Formats: sequence, structure tokens, C-alpha cells
Amino acid sequence: MACFLSLKAVKHTEALAPAHGKSIMEVCILFLYAMILLPGIAASVHQVKSFLNHTAYLSCSFPNSQKTDIKDLRVFWQKDAFEVVHEVYYGQEKHDNLSPKYINRTKMDMDKWTLQLLNAGIVDEGQYTCIIQHRDKGSLKVIHTSECILHIIANYSQPEIAWLHTGELKPDEYLNLSCSSSGGYPKPEHMVWLVASANKTESFMYSGDVSQDAVTQLYNVTSKLYIKVPTNTPTNISCLLHVGEQLWSLVSVPLTIEIQGEEMEQGQIHFFGPLIAVIILITLLLGFVILKKNRKIPSTNQSDSLAV
Repeated sequence: MACFLSLKAVKHTEALAPAHGKSIMEVCILFLYAMILLPGIAASVHQVKSFLNHTAYLSCSFPNSQKTDIKDLRVFWQKDAFEVVHEVYYGQEKHDNLSPKYINRTKMDMDKWTLQLLNAGIVDEGQYTCIIQHRDKGSLKVIHTSECILHIIANYSQPEIAWLHTGELKPDEYLNLSCSSSGGYPKPEHMVWLVASANKTESFMYSGDVSQDAVTQLYNVTSKLYIKVPTNTPTNISCLLHVGEQLWSLVSVPLTIEIQGEEMEQGQIHFFGPLIAVIILITLLLGFVILKKNRKIPSTNQSDSLAV
């Protein structure tokens, strides 16, 4: 592994200052010698995330414990071992050897030893290597190397549930729904349906239909749900888009459904039928009592007149 990393570091160095006549064995020996005598050399890999069309910050992670002047150093970045991304030649930025797609897209923060990659796109994903050489007695020596792996992120739209069922949903029928999200990156892992009813939540995972735009390289995903919904209880249905363990998840607006079963409808009829009959009976009794009182009042008035 050490020999492999040394080969990459020396290969990057030789891309701008080739050294002829060195075999792979000699390269390995030189690397081991450098690891022993130059403890400042590092080969750590850093994971970097950047949003699409934003600036990506790639750190060289150079401690510069010796406080070496930038004018005595040569700093350059390469991508995937063959594209020159940026070069600082003894304190001055140099553009002669840059890959065409990186011209006018990079800046170096000399104080933080960080490369700024402007307008980062999906094509910029990959491994970047920072190499620092020190000029000592007229010759260049590698004193530091570090690697970054750039990951591009594009936010998906909020998942949206669509009703695919035709007509009114009746008891014991299956519900057909779809959930879609678009314009995201990287490729989503999966989409999960959450169905909550009667203090119980069930999850259903389906392999969604994932497509990638040929131009933008962004992904669109759609998943379908086909289940029987419980009756006589409110049911909340949501879909969850899971992009990655270290990224994010998105959830849709819940869809609430309540289906009245036939037993519930019959129960309502059985309940309201006797209640209406009781109300009618009470109304008839009240009417009979009022009518009887009205008949007694005239006869009483007639008796009083005869007595006078």
C-alpha cells in the first residue's frame, strides 16, 4: 500500500518535472526513504461534499510547521493522476499546464492552503491530490502530499404523492398511489412508504423506478404503493426518500384517507332509527297534552258566567 501511494505521489511530481530512467523498484525505495527522513509527507484522504454549481473547498492539510515561505514552495493539484487542476510556482499562480476545463475556475487560498473550485459540477467528482515541493539547494523535494475525494450533492424535490385510483374508493378495495421526486444527486438508495392508522405504523419498501437525465446527470425517482386501506379509521400515508447514510432524507406531505365500512353505515341507521321514533313519540304526547288543556279552558269560563 505504501509503495502504491508513493508511486502516485512521484507520478504526480513527474507529470510536471519528469525523471527518466527510474524503475518502479527505485520509486518504491525513494518513497520509503522519504517516509523515514521526511515525516511531513502525508497520504491521508479527506471526503469533501459540495452542492452542485457551488464552490468546492479542497484543503491541502499542510501544517507548515517549519513556516516555509510560499516563495520557496511549488504547490500543485491534480485530479485522477492525469489532469492538472492548479499550480502555484514559487508564490505565483501558473496556468500554462492546467487542464482546459479548470482554466479560470480555481483559486488558491495561500493562508489556508485550500483550493477553491468554482461552479463545481458532477463531472468534477473524483480524487484530487495536493503535492507540495520544497526548493532546497537548487533541487525540488516532495515534503507533503494529501488527497481529497470530492462528492457533488444536488437537492431532490420534496416527494409528492399522486392518486392513481379511479373512482370512489370503497371498502375492501386496494388503493393505488405513486410518489415522485426529481432533480437530485447522487442516486437515491430507496423510497419507503409509511402507513399509520389506529396507533400502528407500517413501512413498505419498494424498488422505485430511477432514471438519470442524459444532459444534467440528475436523477428522478418514482415509487408505487398498492395496498388495502383499513376501514372506519383515519389512515395517514407518507413516502420517505432516502438518499444516503451521511446525506439526507426527504418526506412527503401526508395523505389522509378515511373509508366508511358498510357495517358502520348500517350501525348509524340502526342508531338513528329508534332515536327518531322516540322524538316523534314525545312530540305527539306534548301535542296531545296541549290540546287537552285548551279544551278545559272554555268549559271553565262558561261555568263562571252561569254562577253570576
